Amino acid sequence: MYYEPGVTPHGLPHDPFKSCVIPRPIGWISTVDAQGRHNLAPYSQFQNVTFNPPIVMFSANQGTSGQRKDSVRNAEETGQFVWNMATYALREAVNISAEELPPGVDEFERAGLVKLPSRKVRPARVGGSPIHFECVYLNTLRFPGEPPMGTADVVFGRVVAVHIDDAVIDDKGLIDVLRIQPLARMGYYDYTYVDNRFEMVIPGNSKALLAGLEGSPDKALAATKGR
Repeated sequence: MYYEPGVTPHGLPHDPFKSCVIPRPIGWISTVDAQGRHNLAPYSQFQNVTFNPPIVMFSANQGTSGQRKDSVRNAEETGQFVWNMATYALREAVNISAEELPPGVDEFERAGLVKLPSRKVRPARVGGSPIHFECVYLNTLRFPGEPPMGTADVVFGRVVAVHIDDAVIDDKGLIDVLRIQPLARMGYYDYTYVDNRFEMVIPGNSKALLAGLEGSPDKALAATKGR
C-alpha cells in the first residue's frame, strides 16, 4: 500500500502511522505546578538525546480541547521534571495516569502510587519504579499541527541525578532489563514489554566508538586520548 499523510487516505480502519515506529519507550513524567501540586502522565514519544551531558526529551501533543499538557506547562514554569521508568508490573498505574483530567488533580493519588522524594528537584518519584532521572528543564520546541491535538511540544531536560534500584543490577554490574520488564508503547491500544535480549558488537576495534555506544564518557575520552 501507499498513501501520503494528510493528502491521500490510507484506506485502513485505523491510522497505521504510530504502529510503524515501534516499540517506543514511555516517558512517565512527574512534575509539580507553581502551587506545588503534583502531576504524573505517560508520553509514548520519549527518548534520550545524548549521554554527555545526559539529555532526554518527551513530546506532548495537545489535549482534546487543544490545550497544552500540564507536564509541559509545569516543566516550563518550575524548570524541573522527573522521568520514571514504566514497567509491566506498573502497567495499570501507567494507564490510569494517562487519563485526561483537570489541572491540579494528583495522578499519584488517583493511581494509588507512593511518592518518593527527589534529591535535586521538587517533583516526586514514583515508588516501585526501578529507575528515575531527575531533570532540569532546558527548552521546548513547538511544532504546529492540525487542531485540536496535532500541535506538539517537545521538551528537553538535562539529567542531573539518576536513581537505580540495587535489586535490578546483576552480579556483573549491569542493569538486568529482563528483571525490570520495561513497558513500551506500540500502536493502536497495544503495548509490549521487554522479555528477551541479545548482544551485537559493531565490527572493528574502535574503543572510542564502542565506549560511545555504551554511553561511557570517561571511556570514550580515554580512548580518544590514547590514539
